[in-house]
Amino acid sequence: MIILYEIYLVYTVSFIAGSVLGLLLSYRKYREPFVDEKIDPLALVVAVAGWTVLVNAGHLPLTDLMRTAGLFMVALVAGMRPGYGRYETLTGAILALLIWLISGTLGW
Repeated sequence: MIILYEIYLVYTVSFIAGSVLGLLLSYRKYREPFVDEKIDPLALVVAVAGWTVLVNAGHLPLTDLMRTAGLFMVALVAGMRPGYGRYETLTGAILALLIWLISGTLGW
C-alpha cells in the first residue's frame, strides 16, 4: 500500500514541476499578456505527445515512468500563462482519446 502512495506523490510532483516550468517558459517566450487563436507548434507537439503517453501508458513498457513523463508534458502546456496552451491541450487530449478508442483496449 505504501508503494501506491509513493507513485501518486511522484505523479503530483511531476505535475507541479511541469506547471511551474511551463509558466516560467511561457513568460519568457510570450511578451503579450494574452493572444487569441494562435497555436504554438512546439506546445502542440508536447501536448499531443504528453496526452498520448498519459492516456495510453498501459500499452507501453515502464508504465509508471511513462505516466510520470506524460503528466509532466501535459502540465508543461496546461500550466502556461493564461490564454496560452488551451487549444494545444484540447487538441492533444482529443487525439489521445481517439488513439485510445482505436487501440480498443483500456490503457489504465
